[in-house]
Amino acid sequence: MLLKLNPLLRRLLPYGTLTAVLTGSCLLTGMELSDKFPETGLDWPNYGGNKAGNRYSPLKQITLDNVKNLQVAWMYDASEKPDPANPGRRRDRAIQCQPIVVNGILYGTTPELKLFALHAGTGRELWRFSPSPSDRLNSNRGVVYWENGDDKRILYTVGSSLYAVDARTGRGIPAFGTNGRADLHEGLQTGLDHDVSKLSVNATSPGIVYRNTFIIGSSVSESGDAAPGHIRAFDVVTGKLKWVFHTIPQPGEPGYETWPKDAYKRIGGVNNWSGMALDEGRGVVYFGTGSPASDFYGGDRAGANLFANCILALEAETGKMKWYYQTIHHDLWDRDHPCPPNLITLTRNGKRVDAVVQATKDGLVYVLDRDTGTSLFPVEERPVPTNGLPGEHPYPTQKFPLKPLPFTRQVYTEADLSDLTPETHAYLKKRFEKIRTDHKFTPPGTKGTLLFGYSGGAEWGGNAIDPDGILYQNANEEPWELVMTESGGSRKETAALTPGQALYTANCALCHGQDRKGSGPELPGLVDIGKRRSADEIKAVLKTGSGRMPSFQHLPEKDCDALVAFLLGKETAKAVARRQPDGTAEKKGFPYVPAYVVKVWDRFVDQNGYPGIKPPWGTLNAIDLNTGEYLWRIPLGEYPELAKKGVPTTGTDSYGGPLVTAGGLLFIAATKDEKIRAFDRKTGKQVWEYQLPAGGFATPITYEVDGKQYVVIAAGGGRGQKIGGNYVAFALK
Repeated sequence: MLLKLNPLLRRLLPYGTLTAVLTGSCLLTGMELSDKFPETGLDWPNYGGNKAGNRYSPLKQITLDNVKNLQVAWMYDASEKPDPANPGRRRDRAIQCQPIVVNGILYGTTPELKLFALHAGTGRELWRFSPSPSDRLNSNRGVVYWENGDDKRILYTVGSSLYAVDARTGRGIPAFGTNGRADLHEGLQTGLDHDVSKLSVNATSPGIVYRNTFIIGSSVSESGDAAPGHIRAFDVVTGKLKWVFHTIPQPGEPGYETWPKDAYKRIGGVNNWSGMALDEGRGVVYFGTGSPASDFYGGDRAGANLFANCILALEAETGKMKWYYQTIHHDLWDRDHPCPPNLITLTRNGKRVDAVVQATKDGLVYVLDRDTGTSLFPVEERPVPTNGLPGEHPYPTQKFPLKPLPFTRQVYTEADLSDLTPETHAYLKKRFEKIRTDHKFTPPGTKGTLLFGYSGGAEWGGNAIDPDGILYQNANEEPWELVMTESGGSRKETAALTPGQALYTANCALCHGQDRKGSGPELPGLVDIGKRRSADEIKAVLKTGSGRMPSFQHLPEKDCDALVAFLLGKETAKAVARRQPDGTAEKKGFPYVPAYVVKVWDRFVDQNGYPGIKPPWGTLNAIDLNTGEYLWRIPLGEYPELAKKGVPTTGTDSYGGPLVTAGGLLFIAATKDEKIRAFDRKTGKQVWEYQLPAGGFATPITYEVDGKQYVVIAAGGGRGQKIGGNYVAFALK
């Protein structure tokens, strides 16, 4: 079912000329690829296909005419049994990895973040590398390949460790860093008034290599205990730190005046967790940043807060800033840039322009000049509401791009109430009448707001761009309810919280809610956690972290015990205050406790758990970036039980991105119905689907081995669906 179809003249743009030729290796010494599309597509050597992140392949053996003949060529079981010696590493982990292929060898990660190499034509395992058991297990979305002569390496992260592994043998390289690994805490301590070494720092998305420089962002906590999200570069050969770009500026640096003068000492976040793009010809790396900590309350960080919520361009060799473009001032809505930008050459006003393209959580697309950071389409700066919580400093204006139009709804209105049944509509209306929804930039409050943007719009899977300048973007349309409350240590009536309650408020309420009900599989409820995990297991996860949950190893042992006792309902200690009157932390190692924290942070759903909004709940969009116009828009995914009842295709939320090929196809999995699909990239018509053994919440890749084109997806499951552990390869019969 096509929701929108605006046929426009397709621009058949030339690919451009490569300054060097791919010959099966990811990197040849001195090679400069810029944003050009690879000529052969034999390999998939980078996260996103090329360093421009375009997720496009020139392969065309698989076409619109024969895609119906795709079948499983091989499956690789990457799953592992639980390790009883490590209860924090339970086998409930999924796979989000987009593997790479270099010289016919496929490299990826298991659910337990072991690195492996396979023969890409058969799925036969060549080797596995096991990281240190002490590393926390975070989500991993890809790895990086580098070579110089006979020195061929895979760089990837597990927890706060950056590993260098011999790509031929699977053995660690002892001369890299300290005993084969560098520490992602390096370069973060400067200027802080607390110890960063035990704060949670990891990397979900892979870094990117420019010559011998490895550049990487990080994932950090989103609460008051967040480490700063500075961008770092390491030497590929030695593992030594080369440069640091302070995303929270320090005295004398540009942007320092947009924060309180001592903010850099205690406030964290402002990180790039979603990945980067690289223009090798210019020697410039491009990326987006996230919001400052803590999410939803900024009373301790008055100002625009550069370089939070920015699209940035840095010199790859030095870290020197070329330009920035801030999309959200003083973020109060957790509107991080959720995916890597794309680099593409477009036609604007009759001229060819090199552009950087960034899709956002709230459904916007920014198209900027790659050299100057200026927008290629009109953007208005408009007044927005400023009636925030006590002590808050909402910014008086925000940006509104006029083109392309948003690919998701921006404000929830009564007309958006789901009407699957009369009972559904009545249920939602009763809740809706108690919540503010008047503006997308309504500041968070204690009475509750309803907003879009937490689970996309765009998500970490990103998007694809073909050489014609067409952007293919999958999008989520899920409203969330947010209710704030005063933190336990800042109000008299709750100054007598027990130690465990106060620790929960400061460390856990942001994600799991003050009521501990959570929201779905990503933010699980903790009310009955004792029925699912033992005290030892909970404590192990607190120390190591798990998935999106950061580690809390900075908490002293007695605090961990108190928090576990509270979660298990066994705490009996008398109340203590956890926050000093001036808002500073009680203990070194904990930056600050915000005056307001999350009470409710929950999907706005109907009584049956479906999104509380009229479908579509997830879409796939094609946008001509030369004109800013939409070519087509379709719902992506379905709920089988609703389809059986005759409900038209609703779409579902999706996690993972698309792949586009010269064969005229767009491949994407990502949906809750656990299917991978192929679409006609010109029309959005579905032409093939396959029921995966588990959800494919990752981005597919394509490559060629021995004359045969393959499409591979990690079917790792999770996100509320069953857990899987397979990489599945498809080829023509």
